[in-house]
Amino acid sequence: MRSVVLTKGVPDFSEGAVSFDEDGHLERGKTPTVMNPNDAFALEAALQTRVRHGGHVSVMSMGPPSYSEVLEGAMQSVYADDSYLVSDRELAASDTWATAITLSAAIEEYEEQVGDVDLLFAGFKTADGETGHTGPQTSWCLDWPIVTHVLALDIDPGERVLRAKRLVEGDVDEIETVEAPLPCMVIADPEFAPTYRKAAHRLEHKRLRAETKERAAEHEAHLTTWDHEDLNLDPEYIGLDGSPTIVSSVDPIPKAPSEREATMIRPDDPDGMGEVLEEMHPYAAGGD
Repeated sequence: MRSVVLTKGVPDFSEGAVSFDEDGHLERGKTPTVMNPNDAFALEAALQTRVRHGGHVSVMSMGPPSYSEVLEGAMQSVYADDSYLVSDRELAASDTWATAITLSAAIEEYEEQVGDVDLLFAGFKTADGETGHTGPQTSWCLDWPIVTHVLALDIDPGERVLRAKRLVEGDVDEIETVEAPLPCMVIADPEFAPTYRKAAHRLEHKRLRAETKERAAEHEAHLTTWDHEDLNLDPEYIGLDGSPTIVSSVDPIPKAPSEREATMIRPDDPDGMGEVLEEMHPYAAGGD
């Protein structure tokens, strides 16, 4: 069972890590890049498949050379046997459509050089663009079926069928079970939770996690980098030239106040502590 997980680097939006210019625009060069949080669920789904059915898991990203650190993080935080980075100046400023064209070409190159892909995983959406387009558009380019909002899944290798439970659009309380033939694309929902009920699976999970942490220590030995020429991509269909999306405006993320007003109250100040308790009482659980 061969799986590829698509991941992306996004700005670290944790408090204090984001840098803005004087106009309120994000300064990517001064803001640390981390793996898109939703991609962790896709990695967990791929690892569960690896534990239950064996095989191989590769993680793939498109971005600048620094994204090798994102791929290292994916390997370190969850699991990957190896990683692939599609990196080229010609790919700069790609929208989701140009990105999907590039990634689908990378999957085809992967299949030619490495082996047939059974499952292609991706996260629900990225923390920066939040369109959720790249995964579905990539599956469309490959002409593969896609199952979105996946909460749980398993594979029947003999029948080459994926069976999944997914959230029904617009109603998080309604869950449906679906089947899809392999190869297939899976979009893991943030509610996805891997399960390892058998002792053998739990032991295998522990072994693989230890193994990939060792591999991550020398991740560059397991990294393959391709540019647009390696993928035989026409520059007119990638990067800015191949991106039909026009961004009309961007709303900056509001800055947190640099200073906050605070009233210091000492534990031995009964009047001050009484005011705090009185203010917090409505939010406390339980009755009076």
